[in-house]
Amino acid sequence: MQKKRVFKSQPPESVVEELCQCLQVDQLVATHLARQGVRNFDEAKLYFRPSLEDLHDPFLMKDMDKAIARIDLALKQEEKILVYGDYDVDGTTSVALVYTFIKKIHTEVDYYIPDRYTEGYGISFQGIDWAKANGFSLIISLDCGIKSVEKIEHANQLGIDFIICDHHLPGEQLPEAKAILDPKRNDCTYPYKELSGCGIGLKLLEAFLISKNRSNVELAPYLDLVAVSIASDLVAVTGENRILASLGLRQLNANPRPGFKAIMNLNANQNKTELTLSDLGYVIGPRINAAGRLENGRKAVSLLISENKVDATLAGELINITNEARKDLDSKITEEAFQLIEKAPEVVNEYSNVLYNPTWHKGVVGIVASRLVERYYKPTIVLTEANGSATGSARSVKNFDVYEAIAACSELLEQFGGHKYAAGLTLKMENIDAFKEKFNRIVSESIDKDALMPEIEIDATIELKDITPKLIRLLKQLEPFGMNNPTPVFVSHHLKDTGGVYIVGKNHLRFEVMDPTNDSVRFQAIAFGQAEYFRDIHAGKSFSICYTIEENQWKGVTTPQLNVKDIVIHS
Repeated sequence: MQKKRVFKSQPPESVVEELCQCLQVDQLVATHLARQGVRNFDEAKLYFRPSLEDLHDPFLMKDMDKAIARIDLALKQEEKILVYGDYDVDGTTSVALVYTFIKKIHTEVDYYIPDRYTEGYGISFQGIDWAKANGFSLIISLDCGIKSVEKIEHANQLGIDFIICDHHLPGEQLPEAKAILDPKRNDCTYPYKELSGCGIGLKLLEAFLISKNRSNVELAPYLDLVAVSIASDLVAVTGENRILASLGLRQLNANPRPGFKAIMNLNANQNKTELTLSDLGYVIGPRINAAGRLENGRKAVSLLISENKVDATLAGELINITNEARKDLDSKITEEAFQLIEKAPEVVNEYSNVLYNPTWHKGVVGIVASRLVERYYKPTIVLTEANGSATGSARSVKNFDVYEAIAACSELLEQFGGHKYAAGLTLKMENIDAFKEKFNRIVSESIDKDALMPEIEIDATIELKDITPKLIRLLKQLEPFGMNNPTPVFVSHHLKDTGGVYIVGKNHLRFEVMDPTNDSVRFQAIAFGQAEYFRDIHAGKSFSICYTIEENQWKGVTTPQLNVKDIVIHS
């Protein structure tokens, strides 16, 4: 697919020059820091050397004092506490974090993950009734609950109190919970709004430690869980999230919990000596997610809280098998979705894709929606049938708020929730056609038409000879990269392949790239999903590429590699 190349705006030259001088770095690195809001030496120190001491006071979050008071009461009265979370990565890591912490100080605690198919997303009446039947009087919900008004009312009627820890957008009415921790509340002045659900859970634990005059150093063993949640839930890697991701990666690489170690040992990437945030999102996250997608997220929590190698390895093997089944299902349904679109040429002129097939597996429709966005680059909703209703997932393109577009169709929906770029929804079967028509109209009226072409933001134009060990080392120091803090993208022109280009997998290119004017400088390159350029590159035509610079580790050997995002063949 053709991509629009756009150069990032240049930060003030005076700021870049100051950073170059005070940090003794080159202009590429200084420019990246300036784009991330770094203005001087002290701010750069915070960026390069994040610390738990740099986190905001958790008691700045609305209702944090109420949450701690309610937990203290539960501990004093020896109440049974239930830690409740969603079945995705953010939910299961959140539950593992809070459950493990409470378990160390209180024996009367358990956890609950709703079943995707019988209970659906978030807090369920079934889960609350189970809590009542088993004697729980306090539920701490994580990554869900902010819109569960009726369910919290039901819990209140049963004498069960709720502490809600969520990071999703609230509805018009807040639930009547004992405490609601959500920086996105209109009345919450907490300085950082982009925490993951697991991040909110960590702030709860931090507040508890502060209230007991204990050091937040005790949070260190839990930071790996937060890093995985940040990578998998695609929240911004800025501010507090960047601090938590950095420290979490450090914890995971130095002393991974048995569950993460088991996953890494079962994956081909075990050869890597140091995992990045991207590895967490592509290697660890999908495997944890697979349990909730095809079976039950409780298995994922069981893996994450495993305390010994034997238990973790067994749980990891079961989840790995589930993930392989998930990948097969994902591939099959994605291909069916492609065919559905290709056989309906009238959808070419529509501004969105809304697909429905009652036989598709509910657990992978979100992944399929992402695949469709990658190919057609339109806001996309994939629906299937579950429990007599149509239910599914939405994914979006850059700068288009799919959650708001879905909200504009709320009169046709039974339930919906999510973020700007990803959302879930449920509606009656008879409303599918009306919803599809209105959703497409809302998109067509509100989307910037330029947004329907994928865009590559470029940091700088460089030559291959500029890719030195020093540059690679400096780029590595800028990690972790992620949402709102992307890996720098470079563009180089008039390049050629050295003669060994080949296709790997179904649709990927691997080749060695060189500058014909300086053919001694060569780099291995991988271009995912771009096999259509094989013929021209193989024929010796010159080309330009947009790429990130990464390190490829294989059998103990580390070499630089260009991860090619876009190819343009020179005419």
